[in-house]
Amino acid sequence: MCLGVPGKIIKIKDLVGMPIAEVDFGGVVKEAGLTMLPEAKVGDYVIVHAGFAIRLLEEKEALETIKLLEDMSGQSYYQES
Repeated sequence: MCLGVPGKIIKIKDLVGMPIAEVDFGGVVKEAGLTMLPEAKVGDYVIVHAGFAIRLLEEKEALETIKLLEDMSGQSYYQES
């Protein structure tokens, strides 16, 4: 089973014709391919699986999910920017 955690796109760059996003997961930044979500833009929240952004999330949904994850773990991973 996989757990999809919302991350926020902070930068988009081009890698030999393939759009790559830098996605912030509560201070941990990972790269994710955007070939499945070419409409994604900086500031959007996405779910990343196997190195690719697979779903856009509304900010409200992303923040609610982050809050639930924090409540379950008892830790704060994300900070409002």
